Amino acid sequence: MRRITPTLAAMMITGGLASAASAIAAEDIVIVYDASGSMWGQIEGSSKIEIARDVMAELVDHWDTDTNLGLVAYGHRRQGDCRDIETLVEPGPIDKAHFIDTVNAIKPVGKTPISASVQHAADLLAYRDNPATVVLISDGVETCNADPCALSEQLASQGVEFTAHVIGFDLEDEAHASLSCIAENTGGLFVPASNADELHAALAQVKDAVNKAPPAPEPAPEPEPPEVSVSGPDQVVTGAPFEVSWSSPISTSDMIAIVPVGADEGTRGNYKRTGNDTEGRLTAPADTGLYELRYILDEGKRTLATAPIEVTAPEISVSGPDQVVTGAPFEVSWSSPISTSDMIAIVPVGADEGTRGNYKRTGNDTEGRLTAPADTGLYELRYILDEGKRTLATASIEVVAPEMGISGPPIVRVEENVDISWSSTINPSDMIAIVPAGADEGVRGTYRRTGKVTKTRLSAPAETGLYEIRYILDEGKKTLASVSLEVVGADAPLDEGAGLSVPASAAPGETITISWSGGNDSSDQRISIARKEQPDFSWISVHSIGEASSMELIVPDDPGLYEVRFLDIAGRELLGRSVVEVK
Repeated sequence: MRRITPTLAAMMITGGLASAASAIAAEDIVIVYDASGSMWGQIEGSSKIEIARDVMAELVDHWDTDTNLGLVAYGHRRQGDCRDIETLVEPGPIDKAHFIDTVNAIKPVGKTPISASVQHAADLLAYRDNPATVVLISDGVETCNADPCALSEQLASQGVEFTAHVIGFDLEDEAHASLSCIAENTGGLFVPASNADELHAALAQVKDAVNKAPPAPEPAPEPEPPEVSVSGPDQVVTGAPFEVSWSSPISTSDMIAIVPVGADEGTRGNYKRTGNDTEGRLTAPADTGLYELRYILDEGKRTLATAPIEVTAPEISVSGPDQVVTGAPFEVSWSSPISTSDMIAIVPVGADEGTRGNYKRTGNDTEGRLTAPADTGLYELRYILDEGKRTLATASIEVVAPEMGISGPPIVRVEENVDISWSSTINPSDMIAIVPAGADEGVRGTYRRTGKVTKTRLSAPAETGLYEIRYILDEGKKTLASVSLEVVGADAPLDEGAGLSVPASAAPGETITISWSGGNDSSDQRISIARKEQPDFSWISVHSIGEASSMELIVPDDPGLYEVRFLDIAGRELLGRSVVEVK
């Protein structure tokens, strides 16, 4: 394999993301694509794997055709296997369609062996002999009992010029340290990104760093000190994005940061790389107080300019109903959002700061819908700032048990239709199910979603026995109401007081004698014979009962299963039925 330096050794994507410079000429590049199971997670309605594929397609489509591009994936074949790492495309001239098809075929299933995959990519491009750069985009942490921080120190010390840039994609706060150390140990960048737009912006910063021209070998002696400035608003509310500007950057890797007044030199807080720009956007910290904007030189992390800025508390409100039933969707509203990534959540009263429960991102909206928890009790609606996961406003809400009733026949034959009705529907995603009597909570058996109706039809199980008809809440899969159901054999008599006595079989066209011992006071009671699958009140022949307690019937000429039925025509009731086989 041809080696050309400098080399972009790997692009690490936990759960399937990949990006780098859109045009890097004549280089060997290996993208390490993480297909761990966490990539099925959702960001603003889209799975991370879908976002990853879109970013990868755009990346490859704009990649310089002189670049030799390879692909390594992990976690894409087996669950729980930390050795599931594979080179899918050897580095070589880009076949864009083949490359994108290969990426789109990858299905996230496995674990996250970050350390082993970075080592695999470094070895693939001979990092001990050539300069190598890794771009790691991760939505999670190492899950294979390895230490990425220790590995990055080792690669940096053993490699010719090994650098790792890291983009933390939709990371929980505690995961930042375990990944940022990779960049810090190798002289790279660490940039957080919480959605698709921020991912694109983060990749642009990394691109600038990867393409950064090397310093002139012999700079002019004693250059004039640059005139550097930084400016922004005098005041901003906690967690809000805000505009900041600065003079022409000295290096594209320099940083613009917001830090507490008097913070130690080199402190970065929330920051962004300047790139080639002179303006951009930062996010205010979650805590109020006096801060300063800093222009920080990448070389030596030295502050060259500052500007004061105050972070103040916003006026935020959130509201919803005083009471809602378990599992029900309900409307909630809030004041203008500070950041589109902020959250509206319903959590137990007194839950720890940062607890989200059932939640949604605010986006640019001021109203939306949440789903009540499955357990009753006192809860609160919270407006949670994305920055620092801090609660800015609350409103009390009680979750109560619904009044739910469900009904169905007490006894049916195997695989027959079971007509079921219930008092009301809480959530269209709730379920009506037939399960074995005493089945564990959440077991669904034969089921159907309720939709917006209050009745449905299911098929009885194929096995005889005692069962339950359950109304199961989609939220928490909790049973709200149930009724017993007995499933009997296909030829078992079903009697509601008629006391029918019918032969089990007869020859075609044979006359049989049937009798009954009960009935009711209806003015119109009849005996019918029908095909077994016919509706209850349709028949082949029917006869009024009168005062008799027995009669003779001629069975049909065609072999098959038939039913003799005792009908109350006036009251529309089926008081008894029994199967007779014609053979």
